[in-house]
Amino acid sequence: MGFDVMGTEEKLTEIIAAHRGREGPLLPILNDVQAAFGCVDPAAERAIALALNLSRAEVHGVVSFYHDFREAPDMRPEVQLCGAEACQARGVETLVSAAEAAAGDRVRLSKVYCLGLCSVGPAARVGDTVHARLNQTALVALVENA
Repeated sequence: MGFDVMGTEEKLTEIIAAHRGREGPLLPILNDVQAAFGCVDPAAERAIALALNLSRAEVHGVVSFYHDFREAPDMRPEVQLCGAEACQARGVETLVSAAEAAAGDRVRLSKVYCLGLCSVGPAARVGDTVHARLNQTALVALVENA
């Protein structure tokens, strides 16, 4: 991201200001920065740390802990595949290789912990839409259409 793009610094300042009065503003700020810029890069980490009177190490520790935050933007569509115990029991692991083959380099296939559809797994999410009762054919179609 950096601050070389016109308006980037201003947008980051807006995001920080919008959450400054909240209790525990770091995660909401990071989520908004990720949504606005596609990543939380080191320049954003420094600006957030300065604004919240935290060390950059504290901010980076949170960024690196959560898999949703990326240091550089990845513009590929993402399919999140549930890897929690219920989906594992329903055979999600047998679908992964076909999904990876369909994704290739065009789609980012991510394993997430739980999508909350335990009784109807295997489950996946594309954007804000969740898909349940996936079999290999349905998951491959989902990846190909992402």
